[in-house]
Amino acid sequence: MIFKNYIDGLQSVLERIKREQEQNIGLAGKIVAESISKGGVIHTFGTGHSHLIAEEIFFRAGGIAAVNPILDERLIFLKGALESTRAERESGLARSLIEREDVRNVDAAIIISNSGRNAAPVEMALEMKKRGARVIAITNLEQSSSSESRHASGKRLYELADVAIDNCVPTGDALIALDGLSTKTGASSTVAGAAIAHSIIIEALSELVQNGVNPPVLQSANIEGTTADTLREVLSRYQDRIRYLDLETEFE
Repeated sequence: MIFKNYIDGLQSVLERIKREQEQNIGLAGKIVAESISKGGVIHTFGTGHSHLIAEEIFFRAGGIAAVNPILDERLIFLKGALESTRAERESGLARSLIEREDVRNVDAAIIISNSGRNAAPVEMALEMKKRGARVIAITNLEQSSSSESRHASGKRLYELADVAIDNCVPTGDALIALDGLSTKTGASSTVAGAAIAHSIIIEALSELVQNGVNPPVLQSANIEGTTADTLREVLSRYQDRIRYLDLETEFE
């Protein structure tokens, strides 16, 4: 069956990440660990389908509690698919979003953009750096390096990052050519991006533990023994830094 070719393709992408991005993922993990150890938070941002990666490591079982996703309904399809594409190219949008956030110079940011060329992720990187936060990019270096920026600076995301991690997917994202179709199918950047994002968190946690720091890790809300109070205990220290924490909510 043809889907097996897709799984094989994803495995090849992941093997490339493991082989070629080891050093960069390690550096990103150290940046995150240092931020956490200093009381910082990790801001995440992505537009279009990249917002899925920005949300992937937020409030996640086994993940770091100190993750603040920067979201906007115009960028995540809630106002429409084409509106999302238009909005991610809009200069000034990322600046307006970051102004509502509490970004400090001990923080770090993970910014995800497969193309790395649109105004919103480029602008978000510039605004984060202006505030002293270090920037980790997850992007497609093959596609981005051969594309012109849509931001007035002329910069692409990877050119602004303290660490740029290549998601190792092909230009255009899709992996599989089918007879009778003029366009490839089987997008790969979401799987690649999620694997990279979790790898960064794992490296950061390892670094923190080795340095004698007890990291703020979340348990799954769906295993026996985890209660709202269990989660509040870990999250409460960040209630003034993370927009989407609703610590007053009760559940059984």
